[in-house]
Amino acid sequence: MLADFQGRRVLLLQGPNGPFFSRLGAELRALGAEVSKINLNAADAFFYRGPGAHSYRGTLSEWPDFLDRFLLLCEIDCIFLFGDCRPYHDAARRVAKARDVEVYAFEEGYLRPDYITVERGGVNKNSPMPRDPAAYQSDGPIPTALPVRHAFAWSVLFTILNSFLVTFFAFLYPHYRHHRDVNFFRQTALWARSLARRVLFGLRERHVAALVGGSWSKSYFLVGLQVHNDFQVQNSRFADVEDFIREVVATFAAHAEPTQRLVLKHHPADRAYRDYAELVAELGRQHGLAGRLLYVHDVHLPTLLRHARGTIVINSTVGLSSLFHQTPVFALDEAIYGRMGLTASGTLAEFFRQPPAVDLARYKQARAWLVRHNQANGSIWARLPGLGAAGVIWPEALGASSRSPSSYRFLKGAVEGRPSPSSPAASVAFSAEESM
Repeated sequence: MLADFQGRRVLLLQGPNGPFFSRLGAELRALGAEVSKINLNAADAFFYRGPGAHSYRGTLSEWPDFLDRFLLLCEIDCIFLFGDCRPYHDAARRVAKARDVEVYAFEEGYLRPDYITVERGGVNKNSPMPRDPAAYQSDGPIPTALPVRHAFAWSVLFTILNSFLVTFFAFLYPHYRHHRDVNFFRQTALWARSLARRVLFGLRERHVAALVGGSWSKSYFLVGLQVHNDFQVQNSRFADVEDFIREVVATFAAHAEPTQRLVLKHHPADRAYRDYAELVAELGRQHGLAGRLLYVHDVHLPTLLRHARGTIVINSTVGLSSLFHQTPVFALDEAIYGRMGLTASGTLAEFFRQPPAVDLARYKQARAWLVRHNQANGSIWARLPGLGAAGVIWPEALGASSRSPSSYRFLKGAVEGRPSPSSPAASVAFSAEESM
């Protein structure tokens, strides 16, 4: 539980767009933790309203030395961050490991929409979750999740504010480099295109839901596409999403029964950035799949999953949603639910010929393990009422450690060597709070 952080010295790095990390800091302080925050850009500084905030204005290359010095001088016990593969966070995990500082990584939930993920060590491929399916045994019933209210408007508002602040106040953090393009002018044009496409695709695909729930039910395979610059894709064996599409379509054409169809579902967050319609049409002609290959954007995902014969992903959490609907999953790269023994074994060709039934008992056991160990009931965009400042119900295993806060202090004092000197650009007065 979060209460296990009482007495620890916690450092917050970048959180999701919005005030979630500000609320997290407030809840940690209320529980008796000492909380510091390093802001890397103007949006970080705007959204974080707690004490103990510092601004880092150095370069990415200077960041590891700066952070190493910060951890040592401030005797930090653990770090919280959102997105463990961001360049600043990837470096932070390495520095923290060398200093024996625990890292807790947040991500949007493995079990959506009612959970967010928080794991010690990392998420997805960096997750410390066991690789033995036998390890995922249920310890009894888990409480029913409180439903998370729809907060799309808040997520849009926070994303727009983040883009605006990073763009127009870049002079305050001149060396900051975001892991994705957040330029306000380019993003505004892209968001407008996304809105136009949503209207267009909605009109074009009105008939699809009736088809998949009717005559197509259980006679098609669903392919869940991921965002083109998702770290999960970048760290997979595929060069890009197009590479994934080509492999899946070619295998389907060679091995699926001629009565089966293939439906490719575009990721809604990628609507403004990519459109694979020409590629899909070209592959349909190349493999003779006229009438059997469909590319959709905004068809209701649970409906598609419920009526599919099987789901194919790179490593997306759509796989867990598919299992919830008792639709078997084949993952073409490492997925956390693959470690749990929930994905189909063998080859994709075999999956197209005969997808195995979902082991529902194993899925329920694995789901209970996730809820107990790394799934926080709640949302990063809007608080659940009647809870702590962060507005989430924390997993019971969060923060459990064999070391007490005092043992952290001892370990810090036993570290040999002096902190690396930081350059003027990377310097910070640790005793003074800084703001925008």
